[in-house]
Formats: sequence, C-alpha cells, structure tokens
Amino acid sequence: MGGLQRFEQRLESMISGAFARAFRSAVQPVEIAAALQRECDNNAQILSRERRMVPNDFHVELSQVDLDRLAPYDSALADELVHQVQEHAETQGYVFPGPIAIEFEKAEDLTTGRFRIRSKAAARVQSNATFTQVRRARAVLEINGTTHPLQPPGVVVGRGTEADIRINDPGVSRRHIEFDVQIARGSASDGRASETPHIEVRDLGSTNGMLVDGHKVTRAGVRDGSEVRVGNTTMTVRVLEDEDGGGEGPFV
Repeated sequence: MGGLQRFEQRLESMISGAFARAFRSAVQPVEIAAALQRECDNNAQILSRERRMVPNDFHVELSQVDLDRLAPYDSALADELVHQVQEHAETQGYVFPGPIAIEFEKAEDLTTGRFRIRSKAAARVQSNATFTQVRRARAVLEINGTTHPLQPPGVVVGRGTEADIRINDPGVSRRHIEFDVQIARGSASDGRASETPHIEVRDLGSTNGMLVDGHKVTRAGVRDGSEVRVGNTTMTVRVLEDEDGGGEGPFV
C-alpha cells in the first residue's frame, strides 16, 4: 500500500467520512498531500551522497470557499499532512532543517477546487539568551519566528556550538558572522537618560559570505529593519524604542 493510500485511510478513520463529503466538489486532501511531496522532491538540496535537505515550512493557499470547508478539520488535517510529509521524507532520505509547519491561507486569485503551495527551508534557531535578556535588549534579531538580543560587545551567529546564536542551516559556517554592538548613552530632550544602539555586522571568513539588504559585503552598519542573509536564512534587525528612558526596553 502506498503512502497516499495510507494517508487517506487514516483520514477516513479519524473523521468518519465527514471531511470527504465536505470536500466532494472541492480540493481533496490527498491532492494536497501529493503536492507537498512534490514540493519536497522539487526543492531537495544535496548535502551529501545520502542526505538531501527539503523545505519544512509550508503554506497551502486555498479559495475562501475551500478554506471555510476546511475550517472544522484544519488542525487534524495539518497533523496528518505533517505525518505524511515525514513518512515521504524517510523513504527518500530527506532531512529537514527544523520542525515541519503546515498552514492554510486564503488566496484571492484561486477558485474553488484550486490550491497553491509555497514552501521554504526554515532552519531551527537556538541561543542561550534568557527571556529577561530579550525583554531588556535595546536591539534584537528576528530569525524564523524567534527573537534574540543584540547585546554589547557582540553576538556571533553560526552553525557551531561555539556560536551565540546557532542556526541549523547547511549554508551557514560554524562561526559565520558577528554583530558588533555598542550602546551610546546620552540625555533626551526632557533630561532623561537615553541609550542608542550602534550595530555593525562583519563576516568571519565564512564559506558562503553574507548579504546585507541584498548586497554582498564583508562589513556593514545595520539599522532597524536591516536584513542580513546567511545561507538560506534571513534575519531582521530590530532597534527598540526606549520608552521609559531607563534602558529597560519597551516591554518593562
């Protein structure tokens, strides 16, 4: 029995045919499952003779009609689709850069029965920063849905265990880039103390280099909204407003 047949059987036993009736004239779940498998096949990146990396972040775009019909079952279907993608990956020798995520979204240009899949490889990101450090930071890095403080004197980003922020991306070197962070202290117009972050990013001799706001450089100053890309991963710099003048950040 093929993987897609097992997928259909699991759905039927789980929801007793209600899903199939709802989708009789619209998008069929097995079509989505097959398309997710093709998305993996078409975007596999060779890491070695036996390992290929595939996307792990999927967005299934549907018409409003199909999305409404899907709504009562979307969580259950997403779980089954994740299981199906994992099963397909095991048979093909694929690896994922991070956890699999599948979301359903509305697309204005799609009619009933039509769907589209967007995917990307979203690497797992880890650091040793505490929640308090993130709250008090004057600047942060946003990476694949995670937030990490940019603190003086600097932060190293890479794939290795010695990096402050670790990204599970094969295109990232063990020590890829470093953010140099300085805090300039002064006085605001009302006399309160103020803190302004000055941030520069530099390449640490990585294999693949970096892009800052779309330009390949070895060193550059960054500001709020600047995007730094290493490997397949894009990180965004956020400089936070010092609302209370005390250097505690806007969340205190």
